[in-house]
Amino acid sequence: MKKKKQQINPQEMIIVDTKTAQKAVVATGLGNAMEWFDFGIYSYLAVIIGKVFFPEMDGILQLVYTFATFAIAFIMRPIGGFVFGWLGDKWGRKKVLTITILMMAFSTLCIGLIPGYKSIGIAAAVLLLVARLVQGFSTGGEYSGAMTYIAESAPDKKRGILGSGLEVGTLCGYIGGSGLVTLLTFILGDQTMLEWGWRIPFFVAAPLGLVGLYLRSNLEETQAFQELQEQQEDDENTQPSFKEILLYHKKFLFVGIVIVAFYNIVNYMVLSYMPSHLSSVLGYGNSKSLLLILIVMFIMIPFVFLMGHLSDKIGNKRIVQAGLIGIIVCAWPAFSLISQNHIWTVFLGLVLLALSLSFFEGALPSLLPTLFFTDVRYRALSVTFNISVSIFGGTTPMVASFLINKTNNDLMPAFYMIAVCLIGFVVVTFMFRDTSGKSLRGSFPAVESKEEAAALGKNPKKALWWKKEEKEIKKKIDESS
Repeated sequence: MKKKKQQINPQEMIIVDTKTAQKAVVATGLGNAMEWFDFGIYSYLAVIIGKVFFPEMDGILQLVYTFATFAIAFIMRPIGGFVFGWLGDKWGRKKVLTITILMMAFSTLCIGLIPGYKSIGIAAAVLLLVARLVQGFSTGGEYSGAMTYIAESAPDKKRGILGSGLEVGTLCGYIGGSGLVTLLTFILGDQTMLEWGWRIPFFVAAPLGLVGLYLRSNLEETQAFQELQEQQEDDENTQPSFKEILLYHKKFLFVGIVIVAFYNIVNYMVLSYMPSHLSSVLGYGNSKSLLLILIVMFIMIPFVFLMGHLSDKIGNKRIVQAGLIGIIVCAWPAFSLISQNHIWTVFLGLVLLALSLSFFEGALPSLLPTLFFTDVRYRALSVTFNISVSIFGGTTPMVASFLINKTNNDLMPAFYMIAVCLIGFVVVTFMFRDTSGKSLRGSFPAVESKEEAAALGKNPKKALWWKKEEKEIKKKIDESS
């Protein structure tokens, strides 16, 4: 007698209303833009902040100290990621995202209120450090939470294009910060900006934080998390411990750390370090440096959306590999063009780097959450993301400044990016499986219609492709207990 083929009940599928998902992406992306406006203006004002808080230092060394303060905030990011990740897996994604944006807005406002070195001496640098640590702590739960929220809210077939909206929000935040600093510098002039004008962008943080809070307060909790809660209540399961995450998800913790490393080294090199590189190393004025980066970021926006769309069509793995090849091939020529110190060669070099970065920004916000199961996703992603960002991303501007200072070679940042992307290409090629269009690990497929649910229900191996991994993890847990 022929065995009846096993099927999945279509009612178990997650039916996602695309318009609702788009609203969630807009709200999360706008909130993320508010956060990264706050976080990004520190980078754009790095040269002025160095003069206000570290006037006893000179030239490139002053920039190194400024970026050291920038980097030291990243020490708090893994701690924030651990705390907010645990809360996000316990309380839900929405609640944590409202807390993080309030903390970021408050700490950024405080930076604008700190007196300079001439007024209170070394205490100014200490207060700046405290505010930056609070920023780092709140950011530890922000980006990974936003990625998790969008991934769990989007239909599987559109996770890439919707996830790319998060990075567009980040770019808009950077553009807002850069544009405001550029406009103020043009209107007030360099001297007035140094005296008090630099404080204005930090004061804008308070109303922006309230806008972000309103947007996130009107979000609904993700259905994937709600179903997880119901399942844990029915099975009387407890939340997996952090020790279990380290033991049974270590492969993808490693893959995530490597991916986040090359992603953020390139990201911080292009968007955070380059304005100061153009100003301090090449001698461009602040206004011209920031205007160039502003134009480049505008150019990136459609390419980020395009890469998100293509990741849904041809696979996120291929898009990321293409971006890595782009950096490996173009980084040295790009920095060579920039070092020629002609406006058009500088612009062309920046565009080459930015377009390669667009591959990562389009694909990775939707890729990273697919590495982990629903019950550990927020914690695993938060800790993975923030440890890697702290070690590699946050130190990128400082390392770039240090390498140039020690070697007297303006091309050293390019060699640094190439080395990291070579390692990343090997890891992505041999240790990562394409997840575009597939259900998130630990969740039933998220579809747009009952017809799509019925079709997937007839093929449980395809719909629940992660079941084998889940059984292996459960087996390891049973053996260890």
